[in-house]
Amino acid sequence: MISVNGIAVEFSGDTLFSDVSFVINENDKIALMGKNGAGKSTMMKIIAGVQQANRGSIQAPKDTVIAYLPQHLLTDDNCTVFEETSKAFGTVFEMRDEMEKLNKQLETRTDYESQEYMDIIEKVTEIGEKFYSIEEVNYDAEVEKALLGLGFKRTDFTRPTSEFSGGWRMRIELAKILLQKPDLVLLDEPTNHIDIESVIWLEDFLTNKAKAVVIISHDKTFIDNVTNRTIEVTMGRIYDYKANYSHYLQLREERREHQLKAYNEQQKFIADNQQFIDRFKGTYSKTNQVNSREKMLEKLDIIEIDEVDNSALSLRFPPSQRSGDYPVIAKGLSKSYGDHVVFKDADLSISRGEKVSFVGRNGEGKSTMIKAIMGEIEFEGECALGHNAKVGYFAQNQASLLDPDLTVFQTVDQIAKGDIRTQIKSILGGFMFRGEAVDKKVGFLSGGEKTRLAMVKLLLEPVNVLILDEPTNHLDLRSKDVLKEALKAFDGTLILVSHDRDFLQGLSQKVFEFKEKRVIEHFETIDEFLVRNRVESLKQISLLG
Repeated sequence: MISVNGIAVEFSGDTLFSDVSFVINENDKIALMGKNGAGKSTMMKIIAGVQQANRGSIQAPKDTVIAYLPQHLLTDDNCTVFEETSKAFGTVFEMRDEMEKLNKQLETRTDYESQEYMDIIEKVTEIGEKFYSIEEVNYDAEVEKALLGLGFKRTDFTRPTSEFSGGWRMRIELAKILLQKPDLVLLDEPTNHIDIESVIWLEDFLTNKAKAVVIISHDKTFIDNVTNRTIEVTMGRIYDYKANYSHYLQLREERREHQLKAYNEQQKFIADNQQFIDRFKGTYSKTNQVNSREKMLEKLDIIEIDEVDNSALSLRFPPSQRSGDYPVIAKGLSKSYGDHVVFKDADLSISRGEKVSFVGRNGEGKSTMIKAIMGEIEFEGECALGHNAKVGYFAQNQASLLDPDLTVFQTVDQIAKGDIRTQIKSILGGFMFRGEAVDKKVGFLSGGEKTRLAMVKLLLEPVNVLILDEPTNHLDLRSKDVLKEALKAFDGTLILVSHDRDFLQGLSQKVFEFKEKRVIEHFETIDEFLVRNRVESLKQISLLG
């Protein structure tokens, strides 16, 4: 359907990738994988047509619709949410308006034999064929269904988009893409700013209703559930697997084992021949053989082994003092902003060493509850930290609290204590700060880099209560694994807000669900809750659809 032909990209003399070719077929669901900096987002931008390759081409049939959702959006539109989302049907509305305009001209003109009149008839016919071939749709109902599925309330429909955060504007763009019913959907980290229920809705849509899809994501559960093909970008080339992400990992390991075996055999072959050359160079009777072997080695294509980061990085939170039996207690807690009630009469008690998850749609009060626990906002009722509770808090805006004048290394060195100080560079490397990056000033880091640095800082602080609000949004798969293993081994109390199901699984024994102005306590693991929640959410989706 869509062909990527011999694509090459070079920056300042360095080759990002060269001579890359593959075909995206109708109904392919592709995960575009590779380490950070391998060129995944660049490849996606080239397919979307927003960036040009140095060489190569993208070929697609005429009228192919390609929709692209970038990782970062910059919008400042003051339309309402409903109006902005309805722009998805802009082409259809333009065709309708153009037809009406041309038909009015035909009604008023009397030069029936003129070429201009014939041209108008021809144009009306051409547009009409396209317009009437489009399936009849109740556009308002489709917009409503998409917005509700992505977490908006009906009361949001008439609000201007300027009132919404970047995450919610991203959802508006996502709704527009989905409503266009494109031939190919390109999504770069689509789950970073949407809650679990919206991720489930998106999964269902992409799996059952979308045509071809290419996704970049660090959410393993999401890409496993949606994709059936994995294209890995590594060392300037690609490997194409007809498999989902989990199966691809197995196949990639097998491929690397074959490469390693072939590489070792080739190195032995080179060493044996080089030994012969060194031994007999200058021996008249062996001159032809020596020259022959030297030429052969010069022409030999050296086998390369794909980059895999196998460095073992294991972090543990430093030991801290024991807290009281109940580090966090709230009774009859209520919070409102004007007439808007976030939650009412909430009770929760979290025991020492307990790991709990806060879940629910965005806007239902998860982050508000955390701010109440931290004493950052006023509220009605009781909410307090228990005896000797030492809190490590990772807020969604944590990155903005770092000192911009310190380097990456200095930021971590300030709070590292004891033997861990000898491992600072290894720890930073595990969170993608390598080489010269450790000497970079915080003020020059991107938002994602600051988030990762804030997470490293938190990992090294001696605390007995950890409160993490969406900690994985800017972490790659390896960094998330490092953090997850550290949290599993953490012997203190954990409160976790996250939409990343793979990250959540196995991390908490109790769930507090924020729903319809209430906080509901579920005495079940997050795994059990998610299984039940997925079934219930899909039932709601079927009612909507």
